[in-house]
Order: sequence, then structure tokens, then C-alpha cells
Amino acid sequence: MRSGWVETVNRSAPALLGLLLGLLALGPALGPGYVLRYDMVFVPDPPLVPPGAAFPRAVPSDLVVALLSHVVPAQAVQKAILIGIFVLAASGAAALVPSRRLGPRLAAAAFYAWNAYLAQRLLLGQWALLLGVAGLPWAVRAVTLGGRLRLAAALLPAAVGGFQAMLVSALAVLATAAAAPAPALPARARRVAEAALMLGCLSLPWLVPALLSRAVTDPAGVQAFAARADGPLGTAGSLLTLGGIWNANAAVPGQGSWWSALVRLALAAVALWGFARLRVPQPSLYRAGVAEGRPGRGGAAAPPDGAGAEGPPYRGGRGQAPPYRAGLAVAAAAGLAVALAGACAPGPLKGLIAWWPGFGPLRDGQLYLAPFVLLQAVGLAGAVARWGSRAVAAVAVAVPVLVLPTFALGAFGRLAAVDYPDEWRRVQAIVNADPAPGALLSLPWGAHRAFAWNGHRVVLDPATKMFRRRVLWNDALLVGLPGGGRLRVAAEDPAVTAAETALRTGPGERAAALAALGVRYVLAEPSDNTFQGAVTVFQGRELRLLRLDPPS
Repeated sequence: MRSGWVETVNRSAPALLGLLLGLLALGPALGPGYVLRYDMVFVPDPPLVPPGAAFPRAVPSDLVVALLSHVVPAQAVQKAILIGIFVLAASGAAALVPSRRLGPRLAAAAFYAWNAYLAQRLLLGQWALLLGVAGLPWAVRAVTLGGRLRLAAALLPAAVGGFQAMLVSALAVLATAAAAPAPALPARARRVAEAALMLGCLSLPWLVPALLSRAVTDPAGVQAFAARADGPLGTAGSLLTLGGIWNANAAVPGQGSWWSALVRLALAAVALWGFARLRVPQPSLYRAGVAEGRPGRGGAAAPPDGAGAEGPPYRGGRGQAPPYRAGLAVAAAAGLAVALAGACAPGPLKGLIAWWPGFGPLRDGQLYLAPFVLLQAVGLAGAVARWGSRAVAAVAVAVPVLVLPTFALGAFGRLAAVDYPDEWRRVQAIVNADPAPGALLSLPWGAHRAFAWNGHRVVLDPATKMFRRRVLWNDALLVGLPGGGRLRVAAEDPAVTAAETALRTGPGERAAALAALGVRYVLAEPSDNTFQGAVTVFQGRELRLLRLDPPS
């Protein structure tokens, strides 16, 4: 009875640690309301709408959120997703550790759920990407153990997250499938082909709209989104310590200090050392049949976290490297190379994007560090297992939090929950109740907003998510450069150019020019009086809704 209780605690401890870390990191973001920051835009009663003409960045994540919001409030959906990222990440990293000791598994869980990469991407609002990052260790585990259903289930978070989540998952999954031991080359080729087919099928919701869209990609985005130094160690040092994001406002407070950078660099060195010496305890959890993707005794593959494993605990110098080690190392090296390419050799990337916009996802190279993050998490667990000390394990669990303490409490208020003013809901109800066709044009003509009711936090225009009709908005970006000045990254939606032309006409012709483009509503600031002949449907303190007459 006692052994069963201990077994349950051992299995659930990493997930519980992830839950605690999530509660600590999110803090005020878990209060009533919505967390609105950069790309993280959740709205009340999100509609079910098809993707527009731009690149489908929010497909199928927006659709999944809209479907779930028909069952529970959208703000509850958002909070469940954010907490789930931490739980899934921590439990997955622990499940990949070959040692059956709880200490090393908790060390991997803490590191993977609390690091500069996750913090920066969360502060950039990229929750959909982080779904794939959280599921990444489960995907690596699944392709190692074999089984189509297991791999499909492990890739489900990335499939919901969309293109960025699937790309980082594909990098690790395909490398692991290609490098894991197999009795013969045909078996390895079949495993890679099956993994590629699974990745392709789960990518269809965003891949098909992307291929059919008329979106364009500006090569200038390579320079705008290149990895940058966020501390005293330069760009390369920032990437090695899992930072280096292009947006300075996504850095964790105090992350650029010397002590934080040096401790994270030392932690990375220990993790790389531990990963290089990672071994499976004997008798191996990855017995020959399991390593080749075949079930073990009883028809089921043994879990990689070591729960219920036979044989002695992990001992240094015994056993072989886990079968995912070579593949994860290749994926981590490739991701690091992509991140460095945008910063050190942007020319080839610009050429590729100019030749075919499909290479556009490579411009934000820092996001491909995800396999490197997982490598360091598992490597830290391997180092802790080699020391074999409970005190060392306790320190390893605490260090990731202690080295980035200001990630706690919503990064000291950078993440917080707020509610939409009533006028936003009223405008949403008016527009969604109108059965007449036509798009909505959102002004001011820019991608982001900084509302006083949201604490002046920068957020993507919420109008892009609120209405049951197409929303025209300026998706061009102005990105600040390290040396000063700003770089403009051109819009992806071709309709933006036509809308800009219409907006440059005089007040007397503007409404008619937009109506000719199929625009029925204009959402503008209350002081905007540049649409002569338009009907004011709603006037509030912050919003003014105008209806345009259709062209005669």
C-alpha cells in the first residue's frame, strides 16, 4: 500500500511542480479578466471566422479557443491554457529523464518550466508557440518509443498552437526519428517517413491556408527579428543562456545583469556536460525492443521516466546513451544555428525569403532554441543524477527560479488580468448582429495598441479577434533597432495596400473609396471626423463605430 502511494507521488510530483511554478509565474494574470500583451489577445465571445488573406499565424489556435469559449468563458480558457503550459512542460521534461530518481526528474521539470526562453516568449504573448514547446518532450518521447497514436497525442498541443509550434516540434521529432537506433536502415527510414506524415497531417489546418494565401513576406524581417544581446555576454552568450529575443520589452526584469548572465551561463555549461554523459541505468528502460520502437514485455513500451523500472538506480558510467540523445543534440545544434544565422549572416536568409515567402518563418530564429532548452533541461537532470545527492537535487530545482526571480508574479506586473470596457462589448454586439456583408476597418492604422485600461501594455489590436466578419488592419510592423532608429517590416496582407490608398484620399472621398473595397464598418477613435457621409452607429469615450453606405 505504501509503495503504491510513493509511486503515485513520484509520478505526479513533476506535474505538481509545474503547477506551482505556473501559479508563481502568472500571479496576477490569474485574476478575473483577460491577459493582453503583444500577441496574446483573448476576447469575450470570440467568433468562428475563417483565416484572412495574410499568413495564418493564429490557425487553428483561434478556432480552438473560440470552440472552447462556447463551453466556458474565454478568460477561463486562457487561464487554463497558460497554466497547462507549465504543467505539460514540467511533466514532459521529467518523463524524458532516464533516471528513475525523483530529484533529477524534478530538476529537469523546474528548468524546462522556468527559463529565459519560456519567460521571453510568454512576455511576447506567444502562448500558441509555447503549447508546442510544452509538448516537445512528449513528442520526443513518443517518436523514441514508437507508435502512431502515441505520437499523434504528443503532437496535439503543437497542432493546436499552429505553424510556429509545429515547426519547432518537427525539428526535434524528425531529428530524433532519424538518429534513434534501429536494426536496419529501412526501419529508420520508415520511422522518419511516419513521423513526417504525422507532422504533415497535423499541420494541414494552417498549411493549406498558408499555401493558398496571397500573403507576402518582407526580407527586412530578418534584420528586424534577428536575435539580439539581452545581457553582457553578447548575442551568442544570450542564446547559450536561452535568451536573445529581438524585442527588448520581452526581457525579464534584471535579466541583463552580470550575476544573472554568469549564473545562467554556468548552469548551461553544467547542463551540456550532463547531457554529454547522459546514460540509461541498467537494466535499461530502453531495452532493445523499446529503442527500436517495439513494445516491451506485456505489449507496452516502458515509460522513460523510470517509474516502476527494474534494476538499480542510475549510476554513472553504466548503460548506454538514451536513444533520443543524438537526435535531440542535432535538433538543438540546428536550432542554435538558425538563431545565429539571422544575427550573424542575414544575407542568405533574406535571399531565401525574397525567392519564396515560405521561408519567412526562419526570420525569427530565436524561437528555434526550443530543442536546446530541452537538451539543457535533460542534461541538468543527468548532471544531478551523477552527483547522486539530495542536496544537489534540491539546489538544481531551486536555481532556475532563483536566477530569474523577477519572472514571478507576472514578471512583476507585466502580465495582469483586465476586463474590456463595456463599449468594446457593445460595439462587438452591434457589428456581429448585422447580417449585411462587408469588412470592418480598424483604426488607428497600426498593428498594436496601448490602452490605459490595460496598464498601457502593448497588445495587438483586439478588433482583429472580436468580429464575425473580415477585419482590415495594418499588419506592417515598426521594429526598433539596437543602434537607434526603426525598421519597417511590410504588411503581409495584400488588401492593406488598397486600404492605405483609400485612406490617403480626402475626407470627402474616403468613405466611398473604402466602401468600394467592401468595407461596411470603420472602428475609429472618437475624435476621428475624416469620414464624411458615414453614419455614426456608436460613440463612446474610446471607440467610434461608423457604417459606410455600399457603393451605388
